[in-house]
Amino acid sequence: MRKLIASTFASLDGVMQAPGGPEEDPTGGFTLGGWMFAHREDESMDISASGFDARNRELVLGRKTYEIFAAYWPCQPDDHPIAKIFNATRKHVASRTLTALHWNNSTLLQGAVDSAIIALKAQPGPDLQMIGSGNLIQTLQSASLIDEYNVWTFPLVLGRGKRLFGEMARPSALRLVRSQVSTSGVVMSTYVPGGDIRLGSFAGAEPGE
Repeated sequence: MRKLIASTFASLDGVMQAPGGPEEDPTGGFTLGGWMFAHREDESMDISASGFDARNRELVLGRKTYEIFAAYWPCQPDDHPIAKIFNATRKHVASRTLTALHWNNSTLLQGAVDSAIIALKAQPGPDLQMIGSGNLIQTLQSASLIDEYNVWTFPLVLGRGKRLFGEMARPSALRLVRSQVSTSGVVMSTYVPGGDIRLGSFAGAEPGE
């Protein structure tokens, strides 16, 4: 069975909204779009290692991320290495409002998204890669369908905006399998599901016990 991998950029306080530019996603009055710009020339940040270029993978995208990508990547030069991959690879889109997709090799997921992802994972083919797509990540995390998380944590506190995990996230443990710090202070971490959270207490025994 192929894996479902989620890769995302996030601030230290967990905000993942509009890392690439002011116009990327200003919903909710978010005014700090483009917050990862200062790190753009950090050559120690290998996007391929964390799946951000979707090399040898198929994309799974939420509606908003699909619309952002579909407006940008087809307009890039034909020899742009990431554009070549994104434009050619299969793209599976989760949306309750879109009825047609115009970006090459894109299809809408049918029915309940968790059931559609289960069916996709059971099909032969390369691993499935999510990039951004915060609402979709939260939905699939709650259904325990994500097999790997690549989270790049930037040394910023944004204070407001869409967060990687919200109040409806399923409580669960994660196991860190890889971590690296870029020269500009970005912590690039890879996690896999680690089962249930193990609870305990540092409080001592009650007197007399």
